[in-house]
Amino acid sequence: MTREIWGIAAEFADPESLVDAAVNARDAGYRHVEAYTPYPIKQLEAAIPDRRALPPIVFIGGLLGFLTAWAMEFYIAVIDYPINVGGRPLNSWPSFIVIMFELTVLFASVFAFVGTLALSGFPRPNHPMFNLSRFSQVSNNRFFLCIEASDPIFDAKETADFLADMDPVEVMEVDED
Repeated sequence: MTREIWGIAAEFADPESLVDAAVNARDAGYRHVEAYTPYPIKQLEAAIPDRRALPPIVFIGGLLGFLTAWAMEFYIAVIDYPINVGGRPLNSWPSFIVIMFELTVLFASVFAFVGTLALSGFPRPNHPMFNLSRFSQVSNNRFFLCIEASDPIFDAKETADFLADMDPVEVMEVDED
């Protein structure tokens, strides 16, 4: 039975060392990098590549809601039950606005909820970083940088050596389960 590695993590004692390590990891070509800190660090935003997939998912949901509302109202008003009220055209879009808005918001929020669950690995009960005994200190005064095994250039030995060269407190393998 072989154990699966989720990534290689390095613990740092201060935020400056963490930011320097994140910049070095980005410059070395690593893209699946995550930092864990007890408080937000502004410099990390520029150092760690952005991998947010949720905004396009929410946009697609909103667009589908809008198109569903328009198609439904067009079918009802023009094809299924046409009623000419006040000489307006049958497909008078201003009367469709309220329902189009409501379904846009409904679909976008449902896609946001389901997308958040899917992207966070639901139904995983805990994150692999919690397998590290020292990770409990991240909420107090420690700073962790993890390079995930899903990174295209990840090699366990080379990545561990790369992180060890940045003078961390400790370099650890993060097990999948």
